[in-house]
Amino acid sequence: GMPNTSGLVNRRNVIATSDATVVSRLKQAGAIPLGVTNCSELCMWFESSNRVYGRTNTPYDLQRIVGGSSGGFLGAACSVIGVGSDIGGSIRMPAFFNGVFGHKPTTGVVPNDGQFPNARGVRTSFLCTGPMCRYAEDLEPMLRVMAGPGVNKLKLNEKVSLEKIKFHCMDHDGGSIFVSPVDKEILQAQKKVVEHLESELGVQVQHVAIHKMKYSFQIWSAMMSSKDSDGQEAQLFTELLGDHGNLVWPLWELMKWLVGMSSHTLPAIALGLTEKVMKLSPGVNAKLVSMGKSLREEMEALLGPDGVLLYPSHPTVAPRHHSPICMPFNFAYTAIFNVLGLPVTQCPLGLSSEGLP
Repeated sequence: GMPNTSGLVNRRNVIATSDATVVSRLKQAGAIPLGVTNCSELCMWFESSNRVYGRTNTPYDLQRIVGGSSGGFLGAACSVIGVGSDIGGSIRMPAFFNGVFGHKPTTGVVPNDGQFPNARGVRTSFLCTGPMCRYAEDLEPMLRVMAGPGVNKLKLNEKVSLEKIKFHCMDHDGGSIFVSPVDKEILQAQKKVVEHLESELGVQVQHVAIHKMKYSFQIWSAMMSSKDSDGQEAQLFTELLGDHGNLVWPLWELMKWLVGMSSHTLPAIALGLTEKVMKLSPGVNAKLVSMGKSLREEMEALLGPDGVLLYPSHPTVAPRHHSPICMPFNFAYTAIFNVLGLPVTQCPLGLSSEGLP
């Protein structure tokens, strides 16, 4: 009964006829659905703005973005819990920009059934559905309900001694030319976390520098467009843009956009154009996919069964509207963990000097 547009003008009249699996499970557990929040066009950009509903603002500053898919509803205290999906950071970035908790589970724990767009091919290993919460204590019970039988893949019933956890800390990605430097206030907030852990738990937080993280955006892009183990191609973004309509030609849409005639947003058109370029460079993609697999092995060896890595959710606080176009790859800080298949929890660390999470 809820709109299921995914921010696409051609889907503006599409109404969901059934509940997604996670929604059904939450309703059975007593949750009361309040609504569906705004998103970017086809959920593939980190500013929630589209030609169906317009744009969403963070409640902390109406001149700034709310994030890619959700979060403002929780940040504005309209609800205590919410459901998000995440293939590049759409749970964690909105949670970060709005000062709430967001958890991207391990791949395969929570079902993605019932959302649009859903993943196909290799991307089924990268897309995760997870909880967003105003309070940390709600994350675990909500994850249990959403996961259903999948929760048995985790060890949530085992007691954890924080003093025995191996904590690692990495301040930034190593200096990618495509990504903004991490704000000093974010670095300072993470430093306080390290100091707190060391003083309260008596642990030694190890500072690490993982060289391949510098290529996070390139690795994510290559792995997103790679074939799966059965040789199936990843679904083209331009196919999704044409849902409930005609085939979309990104270059033609760009021309129309320049004269105000396109029904698509500039980020969506740009993504379609980028996809074409990626198709023309299979050799480069293969090397980056190989680098991604190597990075996954390196990360698993570092963390083992009892390791935690502290790492910024984003290099800046919530950006002003439209400014992500100038630095479009900052989402790499969250996206890399989708292709690595690791669980990540975004935790709020207070407010900046400007009063932003």
